[in-house]
Amino acid sequence: MVLRIVQVGLGGWGKNWASHVVSQNKDVEAVAWVDVHEETLLGAQKSLDLPAERCFSSLKCALEEVEADAVLVTASLPGHVPSALEALNAGKHVLMEKPFAPTIGEARQIIEAATQHNRIMMISQNYRFYPAPRVVADLIRKQELGPVYAVNIDFRRYDNVAPKGSYGHYIIWEPLLADMSIHHFDLMRMVLGQEPQEVTCKTWNPPLSNYTEPPTGTATITFDGGTVVSYRGSWVSTAPQTNWAGEWHMECEQGEIIWTSRGELPEYVQVRPRGKRVRSIKLPDYPLTDRSGSLNAFVQAVQSGQEPETSGRDNLKTLALMYATIEAAGSNRPVKLTAE
Repeated sequence: MVLRIVQVGLGGWGKNWASHVVSQNKDVEAVAWVDVHEETLLGAQKSLDLPAERCFSSLKCALEEVEADAVLVTASLPGHVPSALEALNAGKHVLMEKPFAPTIGEARQIIEAATQHNRIMMISQNYRFYPAPRVVADLIRKQELGPVYAVNIDFRRYDNVAPKGSYGHYIIWEPLLADMSIHHFDLMRMVLGQEPQEVTCKTWNPPLSNYTEPPTGTATITFDGGTVVSYRGSWVSTAPQTNWAGEWHMECEQGEIIWTSRGELPEYVQVRPRGKRVRSIKLPDYPLTDRSGSLNAFVQAVQSGQEPETSGRDNLKTLALMYATIEAAGSNRPVKLTAE
């Protein structure tokens, strides 16, 4: 059965979803497109050659006019909660971009609505859908080199070329921790198979930065299995850039696991047993990666009725880590996370 989807949010990222992800999936049919901004809607209609009668300024109108099974939310953060609740209360499944809510309380509202209406609500944590993190998670689960006790992660990019405060990325809220590091936080949980307990963080805005809010930060995160993660990220680094997933060095009892994923540099996983040479691990072929992998997992969850691994219920823990890190940076003190 083909899943009929209404897409909400047709800015630059939303248009990319429409043209490069949704349209390429044979198990999905886009039946309507929504954006509250008339100019954005008309621009997408023209550039994507969308039928005018299937383009709407509100999700409510779209759901009244077309038959749909699910809603894809690619709008900016302020549109996430109202779109998700509208869709779930109309009995539709929901796939959303991250971060999926501006507060933990609102995130819980969405999760409760999905439970009440027995619908799938999934977050597109697309960095999970690559071979390297899957292979590493398996190595850790099997304790190939024993327990992990320390992890060092570096993310470096120089995205600082537009005039200060000019547009989009340069003026968004928490451009590092909320827009980028949330991917790394989610990978930490996935790969380690542990949950965060405490975080400290320092962010800053270097003199060379064209960002309104801090694009650079460092954090220390303690997990419930005893692993301590040292994390560094920057949008304005002049050092060699990393892949989008960052560079990972995972120190285990019997050696080290080194890996990277998603980017211009080759994806790889290497293991260095203590006292021995580094060896590379052959990565499996993944026909669908990144957002295509997310969308495919969503379709499978809807068809099977099984909760996906990045359901809202699970991703709430990633969201909580993101907000705890932001709180730690703002308060200059450690922040504890609880199981609740």
